[in-house]
Amino acid sequence: MATEFSRTLALLRRERGVTQHTAAKDLGVSQALLSHYENGIREPGLAFVVKACEYYHVSADFILGRTLSREGSMLTSEEILSAADEGNVLRGSILATLQSKLLSGAMGVLFDLLGKLGDKGAINAASECLGDGIYQLYRGLYRSAGANEAYFALDGADCRLGLADADRKMAEGRYDRALRRCAGEKAAFPDLSADALKQAYPGRCQSLTQVLSTADARLHKLTEET
Repeated sequence: MATEFSRTLALLRRERGVTQHTAAKDLGVSQALLSHYENGIREPGLAFVVKACEYYHVSADFILGRTLSREGSMLTSEEILSAADEGNVLRGSILATLQSKLLSGAMGVLFDLLGKLGDKGAINAASECLGDGIYQLYRGLYRSAGANEAYFALDGADCRLGLADADRKMAEGRYDRALRRCAGEKAAFPDLSADALKQAYPGRCQSLTQVLSTADARLHKLTEET
């Protein structure tokens, strides 16, 4: 079945004006294998995704269908490949692995910055906020898979009332209060300029930028639809 990746891959080749044979040779694969990728018959490893991004000069977000921005903030080859298993061959979805890599990198930068700020309340509130989101998403998966929800202390019916959402909003409030207290006390906030972040986090900074830009565009679109 064709995926957004396979459709975009085929479109980029036609746009570049090269035959499947030429593109396959340039990308280091057989024409038959490239045909399978373009038709969604097979899923490539991350090494191929890296080559395709470099060959067509587009971001990983664009080639995976997550954004209309071709240039987008791109992960480096090393960052993308480090998300793969041995031999740079995925044992599952390319998109799921890249999303995991992006989010883990972004959270790593966030908590390192909070650690430099040194406020225990802000760090705990951020952890609780993110933890509630993970809890809710995992429990939804757990429930949909037909697993026994007795594994959890919180009753399934109570969980569906939106308690995790409520607790997350309360955690956001504690986070905001902690940061405002730090600002009021003239605490030494870390340098958040683009240059400083790139220097301090040469790899993970790109993950943070990509997560922020994607969320910002998605949320901005909501304001235009209302």
